[in-house]
Parts: sequence; C-alpha cells; structure tokens
Amino acid sequence: MIYLDYAATTPLDPEVKAAMERAFAAWGNPSSVHAVGREAKALLEESHERVARAIGARPREIVFTSGGTESDALAIYGVALAKGRGHLVTSQIEHSAVLTAMKGLERLGYTVTYLAPEPRTGMIYPEQVAEALRPDTLLVSIMSVNNELGTVYPVREIAGVCRARGVLFHTDAVQATGTIPLDVRELGADLLSLAAHKFYGPKGAGVLYVRKGLELFPLAPGKQEQGLRGGTENLPAVYGLGLALERAVAHLPQETPRLLTLRERLEAALLALPGVELNGHPTLRSPKHVNVTALGADGEGLLLNLDLMGVAASSGSACAAGSLEPSHVLTAIGRSKPEAKASVRFSLGRYTTEAEVEQAAAVFAQAVERSRITVP
Repeated sequence: MIYLDYAATTPLDPEVKAAMERAFAAWGNPSSVHAVGREAKALLEESHERVARAIGARPREIVFTSGGTESDALAIYGVALAKGRGHLVTSQIEHSAVLTAMKGLERLGYTVTYLAPEPRTGMIYPEQVAEALRPDTLLVSIMSVNNELGTVYPVREIAGVCRARGVLFHTDAVQATGTIPLDVRELGADLLSLAAHKFYGPKGAGVLYVRKGLELFPLAPGKQEQGLRGGTENLPAVYGLGLALERAVAHLPQETPRLLTLRERLEAALLALPGVELNGHPTLRSPKHVNVTALGADGEGLLLNLDLMGVAASSGSACAAGSLEPSHVLTAIGRSKPEAKASVRFSLGRYTTEAEVEQAAAVFAQAVERSRITVP
C-alpha cells in the first residue's frame, strides 16, 4: 500500500511510541502532591516546556486538549463566551471544527462573517479581513494552511490587521505544524491550535496556545491547564505530543525541501494527464499537498479504483469521510458538485519515497481512465 493521506493522519513515530510507554509508568495524578503525583507532574511540565520551545511560546501559554477540534472550539467559544455578544470573522473554507463552532455561536445570538475565498486558489487576503471588521468584532479565525488544498495563508499580515484594530486572532495551524516553520511571536497570533496526530504523535492529544493575559471561558471547568481545560491530563499522550513536535521541528530543514521536490514531481505527472486540473494556490502551497480534479470522472469510482490498486488518498477532509455531499472547500472555490466529487487530495509525508510518488501517478492515470464517464 502506498500511503498518500498524511494530511488525514500520520503514523506514530517509533521514538515517540517508546517515550509514551515510559510515560505510562508515571501513573500518578499530576495534581497530587505526593511523590507519585510529583513524578507525573514533572513529565507534564516537561511537555509544556517542549511545546513552548517548539513554537516560541511560554510554558504557561500552552493548554493541552484532546486534539485540534477541541482546541478550535476552546479558542472560538472561549473568546466569545468570555466577551459576550459580538461579531466574529472566518472563511468559508475553514476546517469543519471551526465552522461548526461558528454556527453554534450564531445559534446563541452572535453574528459571523464568512469570507469568500479566491476562486481556484482558495486564498484569503488581509484586505478582505480588514473590510469585514466591525466595532463589535471579537475574534478572527483564519487557518494557516488549508487542510484540503494546502494553500498557505498570509496569517502574519492578517494578525497585523487584527492587532491594529484591537481584535483577537486565532489560527488553526493543524496542517502547518511540522510542514512549515511556526513561531507564535513572529505570527502575532493570540491563539493557535495544534493536533499531535498530524506530526507523527498520538491521536487524542492537542494544544491550544493562549497568549499570556488573554481571558477565555473554559468549556471544561477545573484547575488543570491554567484553569482553561479541567480534567486529569492524558499524560502519555501529551508527553508523546511534546516529543513528536520537537522532532518534527528538528526535521523541518531537511524535510520541507524533500517534500517539495516530491510534490512537484507528483504534481507534474498528474497535471500532464488530459482533463486533470489543480485545486489550490499554484505556488503558495504546503509542500505536502496536491489536490486535483479529474474532469468527467466518477468520484466514488476514482477513489475506489485508487484503493483497489494500492494507493491511499482521499477526496477531502478525513472529518467529512463518508459524507454524500461534495467538499465545502472545493465548491467554495468554484468547483461544481460533480467536479468536487471527482477530486482527490494526495498528501505526502516522512516516509514517502520517489518511487511511491511515481507509482501513485501511474495508478492515478489508470484509475481516471477506468472511472471517467464523460470525455473532458
């Protein structure tokens, strides 16, 4: 099997797995004051420090959660409920975790502006954000890298627009982590979400960076995690997250150019096929993402043929798998429903090889031919 769905999830790093097994031995409650609890507390503090170092934050600005979805929810609901009624800004092509939270706030009486992306590229520009801001705007949430397209957003510039107007800025950086450099001070983000299983860590562990002094309404009340996320921490998982993030950042200087070379090779082979078109920005894109539409193909048949021939890819976000509806991201950038369904996201990772990329492109060509129902 050729696995090209790293944007959905990544395999657990063997060194991270070994570290997690050691952390299981520290079975005490980190909130307890006795020796067993203190042992667990030391590992928890080490995890906060590792994450903080990796993203340019302070340890007490790191809040451990169950994953990216909870981190997004805590950022969005946390700001809104702490500040009261008001206005929020996001885009039409955010991850479903962000969009669902925004829809929930609308039901509670908040107002939300959903920015339209640039057709085909999916880009959101700082000028759009500036135009959408109002006197009662509480928060802007724009992702760092689109999970389906790979488009990289100008979050530093968007954060600057928000800061100048006194508006808080959150970015879902789940797809960016371990792929492009991340430094919260340089970005100017007030809140930033991460998920361990996107950078070779365990599932069920995430981070919300919360800038010092920022008030959030906790969704799970308690004294843990600076009072922002109650409940006894999942120590083995967050310990694994810290190490996985540290290792992912260390790999960046070598991994980013390697992935870019592989992506360009795969992209060239796919786009050489008749009726195959790129989705996402042609240059401002993550080195691991290639999303293409095979005009005239049956989407379900396309993915099934890829799978039967040994290539694991996806039609969009893993969180929307099984849905009969086409990707909201692809329809927002101008794809028709049939075109959106006939689109495939390939995403590369640490264990992807040149031979796998070449074979995947050849398999895709066969899959398109078998599943095409009309001539493009």
